[in-house]
Amino acid sequence: MDECITFLGTGTSQGVPMIGCNCHVCKSSDSRDNRLRSSVLVESKGFRILIDCGPDFRQQMLREGIGDVDALLLTHQHKDHTGGMDDIRAFNYFRKEAFPIYAETRVQESVKREYSYAFCEIKYPGVPDFNLMTIDEDPFKVTKRGADGKEMELEVVPIRIMHYKLPILGFRIGRLAYITDGSYIPENQFSKLENLDILIINAIRHEPHLSHFSLPQALEMIVRIGAKRNYLTHLSHQIGTHVELSRELPENVEAAYDGLKVYL
Repeated sequence: MDECITFLGTGTSQGVPMIGCNCHVCKSSDSRDNRLRSSVLVESKGFRILIDCGPDFRQQMLREGIGDVDALLLTHQHKDHTGGMDDIRAFNYFRKEAFPIYAETRVQESVKREYSYAFCEIKYPGVPDFNLMTIDEDPFKVTKRGADGKEMELEVVPIRIMHYKLPILGFRIGRLAYITDGSYIPENQFSKLENLDILIINAIRHEPHLSHFSLPQALEMIVRIGAKRNYLTHLSHQIGTHVELSRELPENVEAAYDGLKVYL
């Protein structure tokens, strides 16, 4: 298995193009300007880890030819990050077991409300089967059985991020960190972001935004964190086309796009 990250989606909660919008970005013929809701697949040390599972999850899995992953990490409970979880039942069908989902208690409570039919005492045949694993700001390990029957483990370091007033999580896996929907990083979290090879961070538009980093704010974070390579995600149509945005970025910063693979 290659050590890489695949950008499954790089758009905001409404995606790009946005319904009803006739701006030049939404009407662009460049495929890199078609952005599904933000999600990534991290392949590292024999694991396939999905971060977030938005409404476009099924389409993303089919597009990339992905038939199974080892676990799902949820950054937070908003629908553009959890709206595709019903389709996890495909994994249940082939695995014949519950699928592991790592999330904070508050996020789990939202999942139980949104997918109440998956937690009923008497379940309808074929509903998804979730194995909810509780995490907080402490490092944790994702585990599985390897082909030889031995237990494998992958350490994940949660990073506390603020999404306006909502506490959410970013994740560090090895020398890669993924941050989406952030508007503020608490000072005591920067030590978790040292010595990165790759940083992925959200940048919704040029102008200030209440609950997301603007492009100038994201670039400030990139300079402070100092990763070798940096990728922008959770991009709205307001930030311009891929070509326009790329022209104004520093040498070590790239605008991610759906389907982009970055090797670790």
